[in-house]
Amino acid sequence: MGRPIRVVIAKPGLDGHDRGAKIVARSLRDAGMEVIYTGLHQTPEQIAATVVQEDADAVGLSILSGAHMTLVPRVMELLAAEGADDVLVIVGGTIPADDAEELRSLGVAAVYTPGAPVDDMVSFLEGAVTA
Repeated sequence: MGRPIRVVIAKPGLDGHDRGAKIVARSLRDAGMEVIYTGLHQTPEQIAATVVQEDADAVGLSILSGAHMTLVPRVMELLAAEGADDVLVIVGGTIPADDAEELRSLGVAAVYTPGAPVDDMVSFLEGAVTA
């Protein structure tokens, strides 16, 4: 790949806590990735549009509100409708183990819960995007 990995970090829904998303965004940037942070209160439609407009390799959805089983499938559906179903989707937040498994079965590439080492996310994205 001739350019840095491009990652959109998004906060879908009404969740107003973005400290973790900002830490992840900064860490990915420090690892040499190009990060587009969408800010708070994004709709799935806004997120999918940003991913397509920015020609992103991956999108990280940060959700602490408990709405992950509604928001994540909708973002993935919209990405597929835009022909961007090859974009890696990773999810972070308060995700119960059963829900994490179901999200993975829907095509989410990785699920990270609070306290997950950011280095794991960096390594995962570097391996998955360049592979």
